[in-house]
Amino acid sequence: MTAKSGMTVSEYEQSMEEMEKIMNEVASQYDIGDFDPFNLAEAYRQWCEAMLKNPEKVIETGMAYWQDTMKLYHQSAMMMMGLDSDPVIREEEGDRRFRHQAWHEQPVFNTIKQSYLLTSRCFRDLASNVEGIDRQTARKVAFFTEQYIDSLSPTNFAVTNPEVLEKTLETKGQNLVSGFQNMLADLKKGKGKLKISMTDTDAFELGKNVATSPGKVVYRNRMFELLQYEPSSKTVNTIPMLIVPPWINKYYVLDLQPRNSLIKWLVDKGHTVFVISWVNPDESYQDVRFDHYVTDGLVSAVDAVVAATGEESVNAIGYCIGGALLATGVAYMKAGGDERINSATFLTTMLDYSEPGELGVFTDEEQLEGMKEKMSEKGYLEGDHMAGVFNMLRANDLIWSFYVNNYLLGKSPKPFDLLYWNSDSTRMPASMHSWYIKNFYVDNKLREPNGVSIDGIGVDLSKIDIPTCFVSTLEDHIAPWKSTYAGTQLVSGQVKFILSGSGHIAGIVNPPADKKYNYRTTSEPPADLEKWFEQAEVKRGSWWPEWQRWISRKCGKKVPARIPGDGKLDVIEDAPGSYVRVRLDDGDNP
Repeated sequence: MTAKSGMTVSEYEQSMEEMEKIMNEVASQYDIGDFDPFNLAEAYRQWCEAMLKNPEKVIETGMAYWQDTMKLYHQSAMMMMGLDSDPVIREEEGDRRFRHQAWHEQPVFNTIKQSYLLTSRCFRDLASNVEGIDRQTARKVAFFTEQYIDSLSPTNFAVTNPEVLEKTLETKGQNLVSGFQNMLADLKKGKGKLKISMTDTDAFELGKNVATSPGKVVYRNRMFELLQYEPSSKTVNTIPMLIVPPWINKYYVLDLQPRNSLIKWLVDKGHTVFVISWVNPDESYQDVRFDHYVTDGLVSAVDAVVAATGEESVNAIGYCIGGALLATGVAYMKAGGDERINSATFLTTMLDYSEPGELGVFTDEEQLEGMKEKMSEKGYLEGDHMAGVFNMLRANDLIWSFYVNNYLLGKSPKPFDLLYWNSDSTRMPASMHSWYIKNFYVDNKLREPNGVSIDGIGVDLSKIDIPTCFVSTLEDHIAPWKSTYAGTQLVSGQVKFILSGSGHIAGIVNPPADKKYNYRTTSEPPADLEKWFEQAEVKRGSWWPEWQRWISRKCGKKVPARIPGDGKLDVIEDAPGSYVRVRLDDGDNP
């Protein structure tokens, strides 16, 4: 390589020597952990045996791959000669890995891309619809084959990524040096595990530029803090609103910035809003059970809201597994004659776990035993474990895009509020998490009348006769909408179902001003979800106003606005409170 290209051999060698020093430092500091925590060796052994018993599929797939490869060879030759030719295969619409113009305009990179896509299709075909292996093994093989395919993308390698090559020539290899320094920093941050930075965490501060809605902590116990938000209008709805977020994430995904805060929007619509902020548990919580999240969590929160407002009932919103907790709690309260929850809204919530989607790969008996062993060491499941699982569900967007940006291009991640929240993980108490995975995901007992019990009282979802609204998202990888739809058939009250566009987070955190995505909706959804999908009216924009029209008829009359601390509960401190500030990477305990 000469000076004409902007980089001399000596400069290149110098950069490589610097990278080698960094690699040696990494190797000397960290041990290699368990490379097969999902027991993939056994899963692929069974898959190989099934393939040997069905050679026809292997031969058929191989022949198709060979024929497509010959077509690609011919098409590439025509491109080399400057002749137009239709590609043999195209990337899926929305695949952002191949946005650089070289993937389309330069014959070499176009061929590399198509070769990868053809190979990916071949692997995918071999891993799917395999006869002779059980359903869970087939699901695991298909999922991790997809992970393998994603990892082999030519965009993930410096020598086959045109953008990285351009950057390397431009910076004389310093991008690779900076990338290895970024990798070393992430390894140190992850204490030997590669914890890829997704955003500049120093750019955010709770209460300053995220979780900024004004409010107060008005109640605190060992399980949670209760936040009451200050009103923005002179009058408010009589019946207050309680939000039950998932304990696996922090609540402020619903209060990132004023422009996209569902909490602020609810306050502006005249709701007196309360939010549970779950504790980030340490080893002292190892014996805390799911029962405690219901009795000392949800029920105690309802007690506090009633005390703060003087009202006899509340409208409740549960998000994701917070919705499963809400449904369990409502049924538990009903069994004891407690009618204080007036309506329930379930955001991306599964109540029937028959089809848990890709998360089913991580929630079988085998994975549960592995989690129990891991949790026995400290009394809780590390927050980054579940965060890693969720990232794997969208590996190209949440893993490999940052791998390329941080380590190959040598760039620092940009500030992004949602990714800051995504990196702010929480722990799970050992007893509670084991019980939850076993009874909900593995055995699917929540849907069965009295299949589970709380504090000795059986839970029957069919006893939930209050108005309910299920809000799901079309592209949800965590709570697939067809699985959440099944929950509409388990309750007995008036039911509304709304299907928003996009995914688990973006489809929910979708303010009307953004004018993004469409949604479908009907009341009284039928048992046949395909029929519902065909009949449901498609409407433009956010689901928020649609839901507001539904809930507004369940909020009572107007009363003077309530100020936190004016009721029977005193102000403890300003929102967002203390529990939410405990981060996994700062070593603090609750």
